[in-house]
Amino acid sequence: MADPDSHFMKLALREAVKGVGRTSPNPLVGAVIVKDNKIIGKGWHKKAGTPHAEIHALRDAGQQAMGATIYVTLEPCNHTGRTPPCTQAILESGISRVVVGMVDPNPHVVGSGREFLAAQGIEVVSGVLAEECRAINHPFIKHITTGLPWVIMKAGCSMDGRIAVSSGQSAWITNEKSRHQVHLLRDRVDAILVGIGTALNDDPSLTARLPNRQGNDPLRVILDTRLRLPPGAKMLEQQSSARTWIFCGPDPEEFKVKALEAAGARILPTGLTAEGRLNIAEVLDVLGREQINSLLVEGGSLVHTAFLRASQVDQVNLFLAPVFLGADSIPLLDELGLERVRDGRRFKVGRSRRFADDIMIEGYF
Repeated sequence: MADPDSHFMKLALREAVKGVGRTSPNPLVGAVIVKDNKIIGKGWHKKAGTPHAEIHALRDAGQQAMGATIYVTLEPCNHTGRTPPCTQAILESGISRVVVGMVDPNPHVVGSGREFLAAQGIEVVSGVLAEECRAINHPFIKHITTGLPWVIMKAGCSMDGRIAVSSGQSAWITNEKSRHQVHLLRDRVDAILVGIGTALNDDPSLTARLPNRQGNDPLRVILDTRLRLPPGAKMLEQQSSARTWIFCGPDPEEFKVKALEAAGARILPTGLTAEGRLNIAEVLDVLGREQINSLLVEGGSLVHTAFLRASQVDQVNLFLAPVFLGADSIPLLDELGLERVRDGRRFKVGRSRRFADDIMIEGYF
């Protein structure tokens, strides 16, 4: 093969993504051990607090690891956290060469794993398919470097940019295949957020409903300045292990707090902007401190606008359906206060996909 390091790192990436939606607040990591151009061990990180990818791969390789090369998508850890350092396990296994995809973005440990291994006489190569390795870990990278979650703005809308008719009804603008993709997105994030308007109009369950597999229900987050969510809302009554957090304004009415807490919700009083809306930066700061790496924002219109105005959107997933709803319907966004086109919130399209007649556009800011 022309470039064995890239070839085997691609295989390590395949291992890593097996953990999508299950490793937070830890990153996705995959490892492959190779000897004489043959894979003798592989593994991926499955859940925070459990062995890292390198350990699974080393156990898979056993005694054959002596003199082999390990390919790992993220620099091996060199500190003791919930688990012992992987660098020590690599050293003890007799591995002679370590190929790293991306360096650890944690500002407190960046580079230390590579430095330790090199100091022990192990050959270390880094930066192999680094961009691909970073691409699968956007949420982890942002959270570990800023303390804030990676924010995905998701919406299903008509070709004229409408997310609901004037009554507030939005089911169903997009088709079944698009809705299935949305449930896959929910399955992969730590939390999902909607405004009180969406909660009252749709009474959503906000769960990941996937056929033939167990979906991972994300934390449900509601922006509800005046605590209008009824205790009998579907999201509070359904059978789900996921919790519901409600961000409200300061000094909420005590009887509303007690009723919603009795229904299982957590109430989080939050500061307001000058316009009397919840402070998005404060909401994200709280979620980040609670180890939320990724947040799927599903609207509605005022919520999407608030996140964009605050420059707090990292990724967009827009599902466009071949239908027109007209100017009397509810738009994707409220006013952004722009005077020039060049001031628009432009994003870079990463990919587009077709789901029957719908088109999904995925982009990054």
